Amino acid sequence: MAGKAAAPGTAVLLVTANVGSLFDDPENLQKNWLREFYQVVHTHKPHFMALHCQEFGGKNYEASMSHVDKFVALGSFYFLHESLKNIYQFDFKAKKYRKVTGKEIYSDTLESTPMLEKEKFPQDYFPECKWSRKGFIRTRWCIADCAFDLVNIHLFHDASNLVAWETSPSVYSGIRHKALGYVLDRIIDQRFEKVSYFVFGDFNFRLDSKSVVETLCTKATMQTVRAADTNEVVKLIFRESDNDRKVMLQLEKKLFDYFNQEVFRDNNGTALLEFDKELSVFKDRLYELDISFPPSYPYSEDARQGEQYMNTRCPAWCDRILMSPSAKELVLRSESEEKVVTYDHIGPNVCMGDHKPVFLAFRIMPGAGKPHAHVHKCCVVQ
Repeated sequence: MAGKAAAPGTAVLLVTANVGSLFDDPENLQKNWLREFYQVVHTHKPHFMALHCQEFGGKNYEASMSHVDKFVALGSFYFLHESLKNIYQFDFKAKKYRKVTGKEIYSDTLESTPMLEKEKFPQDYFPECKWSRKGFIRTRWCIADCAFDLVNIHLFHDASNLVAWETSPSVYSGIRHKALGYVLDRIIDQRFEKVSYFVFGDFNFRLDSKSVVETLCTKATMQTVRAADTNEVVKLIFRESDNDRKVMLQLEKKLFDYFNQEVFRDNNGTALLEFDKELSVFKDRLYELDISFPPSYPYSEDARQGEQYMNTRCPAWCDRILMSPSAKELVLRSESEEKVVTYDHIGPNVCMGDHKPVFLAFRIMPGAGKPHAHVHKCCVVQ
């Protein structure tokens, strides 16, 4: 009996990972990471793989970082199967595509490398964070006659749970909105021809904190604790109205201690997706496949607690893979023809650090790149 024919098209795997924990505690986490990552690669057998990472060098970066005005702690790895032919990467300085051959490594002064664009967000976007290293890295590729941008992004976090709780949407949501809008405007400006794009990384998207707390603590009474010297609110305690006034939730600047974590894991946290609102601002510019995995952050960094969340933040889908409308058509073409699209997280049962990596696997189907066939006319073959 003949074996099953290989699926048509070029298999693509996009992975986003926050690797800070690997640097801070490599002995316990690297084996988990490599084993789980290998399993995804083995299952989907990509021809082209992009691994976008943030928090390179670990989270205690302040003491050793140089070039403070440009440092973003982002890095990207691209792997091409030897069977691929005529793969091109864009030279942003020459405004031409160059044929990819052999192995190339770019490091240190990435801003001088013409094969990518790297930017750190302006400091005034998030002034309360002195050493912000948030920003983005952009590369452009032409594979199977399809041209597309891959943008690795790291947006601003919630500095205080108490501040995030004050308004809906939170002030931090507005900051992320501004930064993401800045990136989208940059990648479709007039400097270069417009192509499809994927934006992925740690968006730090959070659930609408005020709505979540009000829903989780509907029948609770709130106690406010203030600092004796400044009268500043330092803690909120939500207690059940009956049941011996059991504490349901304690909220501090860096504490989100809810008594029942199962609500974030039950049915992959689907009930909480209604509070995941930050992407809606960009509904005409960015598309995401349906989420069918639990919140990707903040997991325990204890190697023995792979499914446990830390009580520092409200669990949320921080790590995402988003795409432009034309990239959506590219992905959904493979979904409609071969049912081979997967959007999921990695290592659901083992510790992968405080973020679970997220991946998107799909195929560029034959003929999908016809609108971009003109790309080859401007290639510089090396």
